Amino acid sequence: MAEITKERQGLLVRKAFEILSRHADGLPARDVIARVEKELELTPFEQSFYSSNPSVRRFEKIIRFSTISSVKAGWLLKEKGRWILTESGRRAYEQFQTPEAFMREATRLYREWRRDQPEPDEVEELESETPGAATTLEEAEESAWSEIRAHLARLNPYDFQHLVAGLLRGMGYHVSWIAPVGPDRGVDILAHKDPLGVEGGRIKVQVKRRADRISVVEVRSFLAVLGDDDVGIFVTTAGFTSFAVNEARSQEKRRFMLLDAARLFDLWVEHYSDIPEEQRSLLPLRTVRFLAPSD
Repeated sequence: MAEITKERQGLLVRKAFEILSRHADGLPARDVIARVEKELELTPFEQSFYSSNPSVRRFEKIIRFSTISSVKAGWLLKEKGRWILTESGRRAYEQFQTPEAFMREATRLYREWRRDQPEPDEVEELESETPGAATTLEEAEESAWSEIRAHLARLNPYDFQHLVAGLLRGMGYHVSWIAPVGPDRGVDILAHKDPLGVEGGRIKVQVKRRADRISVVEVRSFLAVLGDDDVGIFVTTAGFTSFAVNEARSQEKRRFMLLDAARLFDLWVEHYSDIPEEQRSLLPLRTVRFLAPSD
């Protein structure tokens, strides 16, 4: 018999929304869950463990499951282990101020989303003794991304340059130059659309493997080395400040792109089979199959 009500679900998710509303760029899911636990007293049921898996506490599964309808409603984004509140999510938090009304609207929007799907959505039951597949997969993806991000952060900076060059080659571009060890001169990789570099402009890439975000000053410095016909790509493991992102978006004439670790990884997965083996070994991947439960 279930021991979690819609009202309780709404209370948990609204608390998560309250926490996320203070962080425009979102937070790691585990941080959100830990903060919800700190700010709300858990029930004995939420504190208990699954008899089929004594190492798994119910609370983490319950709150992950309870956010599914908010994700389908477009209120919450889950990207590589990070939860981000959308603008519609912020409006919903203000509009539906009781837990019951909040969950009722999220459920209604979820059902609308489900009706539009070509195949029935997989549904988990919270009262089940077996942790649900959707939340288990979510946790597995978070764990995998955490390991990948840590691996990228540990790479030698020049190995990271070669990793980026390998991705460009896998995408069909011709890398003509990779900066040797030495002072940073603003450009780390030169590439072209064709082997002779006669089609289009040059592709200039700056690569930064570090922990702190790239500032708008650094973005402007890189923009200064781009010619009118050049394409600029700024790659970093850390991400970019909001000012740096706005600077990139404001470019009307220059072709310029920012790539953080998440976007870099998505491209790596997409072009993995075409990346030369030498560079592929810098970030080797293996597919893991999960059982998809039937309805």
